Amino acid sequence: MERVTLRIPKQQIEEVERMVETGEFPNRSEAIRSAVREMLNEQQVEGRESSTKRSWAKV
Repeated sequence: MERVTLRIPKQQIEEVERMVETGEFPNRSEAIRSAVREMLNEQQVEGRESSTKRSWAKV
């Protein structure tokens, strides 16, 4: 597994921490990996349905 450093707004990290504290995820890394998997799966489904690109909003 490769290490990646990224910046995430404090409010979002606090939400991730709450998910860890409630037992939804074992740790922050797994929560973020899960979000990336979900995004990639969603993109694959969208890619089959259309070729539109997502525009990302800055947070």
